[in-house]
Parts: sequence; C-alpha cells; structure tokens
Amino acid sequence: MRSLSRRELTDILHGCTILGTGGGGSLKEGLALVDAALDAGKEFKLVSLDEVPDDAYIATPYNCGAISPLSEAERREYADLPQIGEESALRAFRVMEGYFNQEFYGVISTELGGGNTATAFCVGAMLGKYLIDADPAGRSVPELEHSTYFMNGLPISPMAVANAFGDTAIIKDVVNDLRAEALVRAMARVSRNSIGVVDHPVRASQLKKAVIPGAISYALKLGAALREARDRGEAAAPRLASAGRGRMLFRGRVRDYTWETKDGFTVGEALIAGDEEYSGSTYRLWFKNENIIAWRNGEIDVTVPDLICVLNEETVEPVTNPYWRIGMPVSVFGLPAPAEWRTHKGVHIFGPRHFGFEVDYKPLEMLS
Repeated sequence: MRSLSRRELTDILHGCTILGTGGGGSLKEGLALVDAALDAGKEFKLVSLDEVPDDAYIATPYNCGAISPLSEAERREYADLPQIGEESALRAFRVMEGYFNQEFYGVISTELGGGNTATAFCVGAMLGKYLIDADPAGRSVPELEHSTYFMNGLPISPMAVANAFGDTAIIKDVVNDLRAEALVRAMARVSRNSIGVVDHPVRASQLKKAVIPGAISYALKLGAALREARDRGEAAAPRLASAGRGRMLFRGRVRDYTWETKDGFTVGEALIAGDEEYSGSTYRLWFKNENIIAWRNGEIDVTVPDLICVLNEETVEPVTNPYWRIGMPVSVFGLPAPAEWRTHKGVHIFGPRHFGFEVDYKPLEMLS
C-alpha cells in the first residue's frame, strides 16, 4: 500500500487524461475533486492487485453520460430540480453498500480518464476505501460493454445509480452489458446528461481474473513524463509517445471541428492542417466521446482499440472532446492498446466495425 501525494495524484490524472483519448471526463473537475478530498483530510491509498484479500468486496464507481456542455434549453429543463450537493457516484456507492449490507474494501476505476478515474479515487478516499492499481479498460471507452469485465464474463449487475437531483435506484438484474448500457444511458439523458453508477460488485478473487493490472501505475508514468517535459521546456508529445511505446502521428493546427450530443454521447469530428514536416497534409478524427478513428489525407490511419491522443501545444495539456478551437496548435500521437484489446474477442467488441466502419483493425506499429 502507498499513500499518494498530491503531485502523484496530479500526474496520475494527467496520465489518465492522455489515455482518455479525448474522453474520460474533465481533468479540471477531476483535480478539483482530488483537492477537495485532500482539503478534507482524506487519504488516497493505492494497492496492487496482489495486496487485495481474495474475499474482499470491490466495486466500480463512475459517472456516465455525454461530455459536452449543456445547452440553454437543457439548463432550463433542470432548473427547478433540487441539487443534493453530493457527488452522484459517491451516493451510488452508499446505495450499493446498503443493498449488500456490506462494507466494501476498495474501488476500481471503470476506465482511465481525468474525470472518471478521479471520481473513483474520490469515492474511495471519502469513504476510506483502498484504490486498486488496475482497471477494466486501460484507456477511456464510450460504452459499458467496452471492458475486460465483459470480455471475461463478469456480471455487471447489481448496479446502483444516482443523479444530482437525489434520484437513486438499484438495477438488480440486467440481461447483459449491452442492455446495461442502454438502461444507464437512458437514465443519464434525463439526468442532465450525467449519472453516477456503481457496478460489478464482486469479490477480489473474481476481479483479479478480469482486469488489467498496473493501469494506474502506467497513467502515473505518462503523467510524470508530461510534467517533466513541460518543466524542461521539451516537446511533450514525442516524449509521451516514447514513454508509451507509441509513435507520433501528426502535428498541425485545427482547421475545423463539429460536434453534437447524440443519444447521450458527444459525437463529432476535427480536421487538422499539417505544420512543419506535415505541411500540405491533413488529419481528421472522428470521436464518440473518445477518439475512435483517424484519417491521414483521406486514408484510414489509426483506429480503436489503439489510442489516438491529442496534445494542445499551447497549454501542453491533453485535448478533451469537444473542446477544440480553430487555429489550436496540436500534436497527435498513438499508443498501443493493452494486449487484451488486441485479441480477436477484444477487436470484435471494441474495433472499428463496432462503430460502423467497415475496415479491419491494423495495429499501430504496422502502420507505414
């Protein structure tokens, strides 16, 4: 067990935002959650999978919904509802423990993202739980079935949900993860596009066989590499690509972007015009919360499950969707997906065809 310092927590959340590939929630809000917990005297206790007792109960808290800002019409729609002032995922965790009549040992992040990893961490810190150095995605993902839980047949239910207005529910049984995605997404759409969820409540003996170990440590490594590059005035994107055993993909300025909130997701595209060695070329990204597929000069370049990461060269911060700006200087780099996603089953669940693109997945390192 190690107690994480603020610098380590900041590095972790920056690393998670890089691995969030445009999704995973707001880094700014995630850092604010961490600071609030630290100001309240809470401790962030990270443990490896090997340290967790097999009979310990673990659950996965997170927020689900679109990552785009609310429209004025949406703000008016919810203006008269009460605000309970408690983080939705924290409330959902209390509901889950009440349902089980059981104190849980720890929490695990549902994905690596500046917002959702912070949410899991703060639920754990506020309730005195351990934080597990693992996760079921190794990156951010748009849908609930995009997880190694689903790949390994770990049941998602019972699920606890809570929103900012005080509505809570237990979904005792659900047909499968795809049905769970539909149910939770529908509840998010009527909850100001965000709902707190706790799922996969299981004993550690089951969990250990169904997650990616060391995921938080990996995020810490990338976040530290970003901080060090920034402190030294070095180009951060090549440093991050090297640290993650990936490769540089493109550099340029944002020429155009479009997005919409559709069925509880933030969906859109961004077009980048090349600079320097990429001058005369273009790079286009399509995202569904996360960056899913990229084209170089109209030809498919990188697809999920590999990671398409974008860094704002002015702020030296990862770009989250849909917060692009015309003229923003950006670097794009790719990181290889965890080995679990590169299996036949992994690509079937989370490859380009799942998103309607009739192309085969080609590993990042095989690109010309």
